Amino acid sequence: MAFRSPWSRKLSYSTLAFIVVLFLISTLGRNEFHRAGFFDTFMLTGIPLLIASGSSLFVIRGYIITRDTLFIQRFFWHSRIDLSDLRSYEIDPDAMKGSVRFGNGGLFCIAGFFRNDKLGNYRAYATDPKLAVVLKFSDKTVVVTPDNPEQFVAALKEIVAS
Repeated sequence: MAFRSPWSRKLSYSTLAFIVVLFLISTLGRNEFHRAGFFDTFMLTGIPLLIASGSSLFVIRGYIITRDTLFIQRFFWHSRIDLSDLRSYEIDPDAMKGSVRFGNGGLFCIAGFFRNDKLGNYRAYATDPKLAVVLKFSDKTVVVTPDNPEQFVAALKEIVAS
């Protein structure tokens, strides 16, 4: 089964704001080109563009559940999560609240390693925390945000039952 990964308003705004800032930095860098050397110009123009384009590759486009694997769809690859050790799963719109992040918290996605009092350490592949589904394994916790959490959980229930 396939599920989309819709962006929250906050993710849309933070991505847009970051791109605008990178564009402004890049534009300022081009205007300074005649006064700066190549390295300085690259730092002002190239680095912001590399950050934006590189980060865009990690956008989370959706999720695919197969009999034993959850695939997180990216632009050019899928991240894989083996479901054979899935212990529990639940819809929890507040799962990510109060988290400290060690990853991307708002440029094209919310992904990486996170920690909060509720879940402890966990890995997120998210775009809208209000749609959070928490997957607990024996050795890790994963948060995903499919467009229809109820159907996503129903699909997981079928897999666990078989």
